Amino acid sequence: MNQNTRSQKRRERIRHQIRKKISGTPDKPRMVVYRSANHIYAQLVDDLNGRTLLSVSSKSKDIAGRSAEAKGKLEISKLVGKAAAEKAVSQNISTVVFDRNGFLYHGRVKAVADGAREGGLKF
Repeated sequence: MNQNTRSQKRRERIRHQIRKKISGTPDKPRMVVYRSANHIYAQLVDDLNGRTLLSVSSKSKDIAGRSAEAKGKLEISKLVGKAAAEKAVSQNISTVVFDRNGFLYHGRVKAVADGAREGGLKF
């Protein structure tokens, strides 16, 4: 088994352990972060009704316009977190449950969380 397959299986195992413990409700949705090689995505999910309440990514038009002045993936990730928080606050959502989706809580995943906190969300 090569290194890439091993890390994917490890992340999936951790992701399942996390999902056993947390779930989102309409009042306190789950904020899911997904990190790819070039982009980062954040969603607010209501698990009781099976709906995605909002979604923001580094590919979004509003983020892509602001990312021109941002230097590096960390700053873009922070912008994604702030944008997610702004959209959530506009929908009267103030608290969320953070789901790191099996990724380690450092780097870009932490930057999304920090940006969301700066935007007004509470974890």
